[in-house]
Amino acid sequence: MKVSSFEQGTPNWADLETSDDGAATAFYTALFGWQDDPMPMEHGAIYHMVKLDGDYVGAISKQDPQQAGQGIPPHWNVYLATNEIDAAAGRVAGAGGSVIAPPFDVYDAGRMAVIADPTGAVVCLWQAKTHSGFGRVREPGSVTWSELITTDVGRAGAFFAAVLGITTQTMDMGPSAPSYTLINVNGSAVAGIMARTPEMGNMPPAWAIYFEVADTDATAARAQSLGATVLNPAMDIMPGRFAVIRDPQGAVFGIIKSSPMQMP
Repeated sequence: MKVSSFEQGTPNWADLETSDDGAATAFYTALFGWQDDPMPMEHGAIYHMVKLDGDYVGAISKQDPQQAGQGIPPHWNVYLATNEIDAAAGRVAGAGGSVIAPPFDVYDAGRMAVIADPTGAVVCLWQAKTHSGFGRVREPGSVTWSELITTDVGRAGAFFAAVLGITTQTMDMGPSAPSYTLINVNGSAVAGIMARTPEMGNMPPAWAIYFEVADTDATAARAQSLGATVLNPAMDIMPGRFAVIRDPQGAVFGIIKSSPMQMP
């Protein structure tokens, strides 16, 4: 569906930082049918704003060499909408988190900050000016869900409640499945929090994104043919049929064909 504004605490943008922005842009445009709208940046860098049927659905850029030097792999960033970013960033330390990059202006598009919650997961905050974020969500080729994978669900949820005013709700996923925590904004679920499972090993806490697709199995096969690795083959869960993929440069993302009972 088309969107033009986001309430505080709602994921409103995602961008990929990668080792090869040209190759990554070619991969994702081939996989999802995106159109590349490259925006020149400082020092010759390019921020590849990508569109679906004319509306922005994300962006791709080359990873900062300092990040790569620290061993940080290519990754997707999640942004959370914020009404007053300076005030929100000012609440981070008191809630147990840390401010990695204090609020700064991104031209006339908006104002952003980069923070980490008390468990170490990094997320961006965004206060919109001319760019509110996604133009489309929850349709094939666009972001449909964001979730925090963490070592302490309760502590992470309390942090975002203090910083952004969200509420949380624990869902019973059945007798053989771990519980799942929803992040709610004004009574509607906008994202999730889940505990790191043993199968994930020592993966550090991080945010993950899922793209809606029309056919999970076909999209996973298409990604593989384009050089990606399918980490978790397609399988059915309550919200739909999903798979987890690592792109050719190493960034991980999920795909899902949502069921009629998908998370709201």
